[in-house]
This record gives sequence, structure tokens and C-alpha cells, in this order.
Amino acid sequence: MSSLANKQILLGVTGGIAAYKSADLVRRLQDAGASVQVVMTPAAQEFITPLTMQALSGYPVHTQLLDPEAEAGMGHIQLARWADLVLIAPATADFMARLSQGMGNDLLTSICLATAAPIALVPAMNQGMWRNAATQANLDILIDRKIHIFGPADGGQACGDIGPGRMLEPLQIIALTSQLFTTGSLAGKKVVITAGPTREAIDPVRYISNYSSGKMGYALVQAAIEAGAQTVLISGPTQLAKPARAKCIDVTTAEEMYAASLQEAQDCDLFIAAAAVADYRPTELAPQKLKKGDSESITLTLIKNPDIVASVAALERKPFTVGFAAESEQLINYARAKLERKNLDLVIANNIAENHIGFNSDDNAVTVIDKNSTVEISQRSKQQLARELIACFAQKLASQL
Repeated sequence: MSSLANKQILLGVTGGIAAYKSADLVRRLQDAGASVQVVMTPAAQEFITPLTMQALSGYPVHTQLLDPEAEAGMGHIQLARWADLVLIAPATADFMARLSQGMGNDLLTSICLATAAPIALVPAMNQGMWRNAATQANLDILIDRKIHIFGPADGGQACGDIGPGRMLEPLQIIALTSQLFTTGSLAGKKVVITAGPTREAIDPVRYISNYSSGKMGYALVQAAIEAGAQTVLISGPTQLAKPARAKCIDVTTAEEMYAASLQEAQDCDLFIAAAAVADYRPTELAPQKLKKGDSESITLTLIKNPDIVASVAALERKPFTVGFAAESEQLINYARAKLERKNLDLVIANNIAENHIGFNSDDNAVTVIDKNSTVEISQRSKQQLARELIACFAQKLASQL
């Protein structure tokens, strides 16, 4: 169950008697490490109250498509971006029919249309409704659209019938949900990822740094772990918890990160330079705190730091090397120039002029650039984005073998 650690699960509850199991499912998801927000359809609220789900999840329960308390009144967009997975349990025949037709006439269907996250349905209905040709046709459409279907189980039903249509038990749902985040696409590979800022000391209390939070790099580490990689995190100073299943190397300065990176890159298959490394450092470290004095200005002489990603890309046994380009103008031109100048395999470019994404934000939007193509990935959570990027890197790496 550790694969649900730090995952953000949006649980949709539709109107069936099995909705009572959803309360237990919230607890089980939390026990597995996930954060859970709940969306309820009007029919679901006839079976179990929003207050119950709010008390269990610790979040307000969402029931309205147009939320006056949400940014711009578009709560469905915010929730669609928040989720690492949209899990609908129970999923009724009516909900499956509406989703298969692309309807967005309530909050839950609108989220499903808007999200970039995977969607999983846990059907629950009368055995006759499940076997009905219309339900089976809708099921085929949903499967064709890559929506995951968990169940249903076979057995006794609330109406007294016996047959397929029972909602799976919460522990079964947890096991299947966990499998969605474990791809194995990098099994047997060593992946080294740098993350966070570096700090270049001026004196014992001052340093040069930047606004990087490390969130993107740490999300990539988690995604690489889920993909089965032997994962190494080389991290500058952050406030983030270290991933449990990665080898973690803490550094402070660019020179320390450079040394650790070259050491770990010697036998790695994929190197991802997500850290925001300071380009320059002071030529001298003052041994004592610099005093303000009477001068209106102070002059620092800076020297260039070693280029970590270019040095890795220049190794005799070069790993598949991915760089990041944070630019405020001419995003594509500057990123492509970096790709060519540093002999990289891929560059992930993001526009730091967009102040609602990137540094310190939980969301990001990037452009993936290689020698032959440019692919834009729209705004989504860094966790979602990290899984898409790792899948991309794994595919590119496999194509080189």
C-alpha cells in the first residue's frame, strides 16, 4: 500500500446502496497514505450524508458544479487538476451511461471530462442492469477510452438477486488502485535526479540562492520509484520529506551537487537535472559576518559554477540525460539551444513568467523538447506531470536500446 503515499485521490460517490462502503474506503485510502477529497452526486446524498464523508476525509465535500467559493466559480477545474486519480465508487449504471456519452451535466462528470488524471470506476448495480446490453456497450466505450474498471464482484445483492454487480470490498479497491501507480517501465534501471536549489555562501549567515522548492524534482523521484527504478535523489536544501524508497544525498552548494552527480552518474541509465543550480558563487567566503558599515553599497565578485548536466552528458558512458530550462522569454528557442549546446537528449522547458505555475507552485505546465519534436503538456499537478514525464523518458530510453 506504500504506493499510495502522498497520492491525491478524488473519490466520486454516486447513488447506489453500496455508497455505505465508500465511507470505509475513505479511511482505507488514508491508511494507505493518500489524501482524499469526496465528490457526491445528488442521488448519493440520499444514501449517505456529505457530513459523514467530510468528517472522514477531513475536507469539505463537493456537490455543486458551479462553486461560488472556488476560484472563478470553477471548482471542477481545480479538483480535476488536484487529483492524481479520480476513483468513482460506487459507479452506477446511470453514471456509466452518462460518462460514456461524454456528458458533463453535474460536478462529477465535468471533473472526469476535465481531468488529465487516470479514472477508475467501481461498478455497483443489480445483476440485470449489469448484464443489460446497453450497460455492456457503455462499458466497452469506457474501456476503449482507457478508463479502468474495478470489478464488479459476483454474489448476493441488496435486492435479493445473486449475480455480478456487487461493488468490490474496500481492501480489494485499495490493492487495484495501488497497481495503477506501479508501472515497472524503469525496472532494472538506475535513475539519478537532482532537485531543489543550491546555496552559495557569502559569509556565515548569508548566501545566494533561488526560489526553487524542489517539488518537481521530488515528484519525479516518486514517479521513478513507482516505475520500478533504483532511484537516487541528490537534493539541495528543501522543506520536503525525503522519499522512503530512494537513496537520498543531501548537498548544499553547486560544487557538492556536481561531485555527487558525477559520482552517481557513472553507472546510471537516466539522469534528470531538475535542480535549480546557482550559475555563480562568490569567489571568497568571508570568515566572519559582513558588517553593514557606512558604505551604501557592497561589491561581490562571482565565479561560474561547474555545469552539472553538461558534464554528465559529456561522460564517456553517457546516460540518457534530461535537462530543465526555466525561461522568462523565448522559451522554445532558449530551451532548444540548451539541448544542442549541452548535448542533452531531452529538455523540459517551463515558463517562469507564469507566476501561477512553476517555482513553489503545486502545478506546472511544460514543453518537452528533443532533437526532432516539441510537445506541450498543459497545466496539471506536479505529481501528474511527473508520472507523464517518467513514462516519456522510459519510452525514449527503451527506444535507444
